[in-house]
Amino acid sequence: MVLRNTNIQVPVWIMLRHLPVVFWTDDGLSTVASGVGLPLYQDTITRACTRLDFARVCVMLDISSTLPKHLIIMMPREDGTEVPCKVEVEYEWVPPKCKNCIIRTLDVCMPGC
Repeated sequence: MVLRNTNIQVPVWIMLRHLPVVFWTDDGLSTVASGVGLPLYQDTITRACTRLDFARVCVMLDISSTLPKHLIIMMPREDGTEVPCKVEVEYEWVPPKCKNCIIRTLDVCMPGC
């Protein structure tokens, strides 16, 4: 049996949809994107806030981790309370999964893995 390092990280662009405007800051985007991986940077259009239907952020993604389809964040309200808000997550690309062992990998699994 061949043991592989399953803690491989790759940069992946994600799109955050339905992001409340209060999170359209460097700190806000970093906080939300950290629910997926380590935030690296935003694309130019996101940084300029010229497209508000989604934010595009590059994150360092552990390919062995579960990839969330959405994040629940707490949005502050004027009265000091918070309300949950669902942010959809889309991935522009993810490494494929091995059909045998169902592990995401950047290489090809050996037969019988």
